[in-house]
Amino acid sequence: MSDIRATPAPSPAPPPSRGPTKDSERALAPDLARGAMLLLIALAHATGLFFASANGAGQATGVAERAFEIAMSTLVDARAIPMFAIMFGYGLVQVARRQDAATGSPRATRAILLRRNGWLVVFGLVHGTLLFSGEILGAYGVLGLLFTLVLLRRSDRVYRTLRWIGGVLLVYVAGLGGLVAWAVADGSGEPAPVPAPEEASSLEAATYAASVLARLGEWPVHTGLIVAGYLLPVWFGAWAARNRVLEVPGDHRRMLWTGVVGGFAVGVAGGLPMGLANAGVLHADAFAATWVQLLHQVSGVFGGIGYVSLFGLLSLTLSRAGRPRGNSAVVGALAALGQRSLSGYLFQSVVWVVLASPYTLALGARFEEPTLFAVGCAVAVWLVSVVGADLMRRHSLRGPAEVLLRRLTYGRSRKTA
Repeated sequence: MSDIRATPAPSPAPPPSRGPTKDSERALAPDLARGAMLLLIALAHATGLFFASANGAGQATGVAERAFEIAMSTLVDARAIPMFAIMFGYGLVQVARRQDAATGSPRATRAILLRRNGWLVVFGLVHGTLLFSGEILGAYGVLGLLFTLVLLRRSDRVYRTLRWIGGVLLVYVAGLGGLVAWAVADGSGEPAPVPAPEEASSLEAATYAASVLARLGEWPVHTGLIVAGYLLPVWFGAWAARNRVLEVPGDHRRMLWTGVVGGFAVGVAGGLPMGLANAGVLHADAFAATWVQLLHQVSGVFGGIGYVSLFGLLSLTLSRAGRPRGNSAVVGALAALGQRSLSGYLFQSVVWVVLASPYTLALGARFEEPTLFAVGCAVAVWLVSVVGADLMRRHSLRGPAEVLLRRLTYGRSRKTA
């Protein structure tokens, strides 16, 4: 009898990943929102770099500067980043849904998301060290890791608690508003500036090497603060994606209108005291100024909800009018930038280093009207990125940062059936 030895059956190979999203599968609203909102990111960064006094109460003197301060506090500062956090959470669920459909393996999907967000942390570390310590990529990577491990596969019952959390947050914002009104009216101390984040030492470094050393210490602190403050917007975005709010906005029209009206109402009202204080119109003592700053920060998530809802309704209007992204030059260009938002965001940081750093052009110190200059630079840089992204779209080129992240996440592209 021949000696036949049983050999163990080979373990099944892990299912192949789905690969990156095809252009034909992309919903308009998320790309349109990301592309347009990069303008607000540019405005926020430009004011911090070229107009160092933007957060100081009573610094604005002219009518234009005061109007700018109010607009920034009510519509941009602490409002643009929550919007991107919501869209980041939305994207996490979209990626998970596509991977689940292709592989049928939640384990493979989790591996893809962990790898993608892990590399995003690396992107953030490099970006924050070499260019801008106030960046958000590293924090979003950490948030993505936490969300994938803790919240991604939770039941609908867990996600429904967001309604209660949102309600509690709204009551808290209303309470803060009442406290601010009382503190300002009852304040008897000397007017004090609204507390602002301490200016990063890397912005004042005399050499690039010194700025890198300073950013090495600044980046972890800033990243930790973002992670602590923006898990809730990411969770909101994931909830919206589970309900396909932006893919089929027509089914959620009433919800989107509620988000626009309610989100902007709370976001603007919560940011108005900060804007009036920065414009020198509202005078608050040290006690009241502290609560003004807290109200401004906490109400920002509602402004983010307002922006996301607005772009959902805009995409619905465009689709009903028969003007999808390909039939409108402006919409197509904005969506192209949104599709390449990572590259557009990094492009801005490179430009700010060249234009604003003391060891390069230092243009912020050369103009008598820092507000006008900051706005002009922000709009110009954003427009250049819009044109560049649209040219890449026309030549079927992806953003370089997106290509690198996809290669690191999915490996070399391969044909799929």
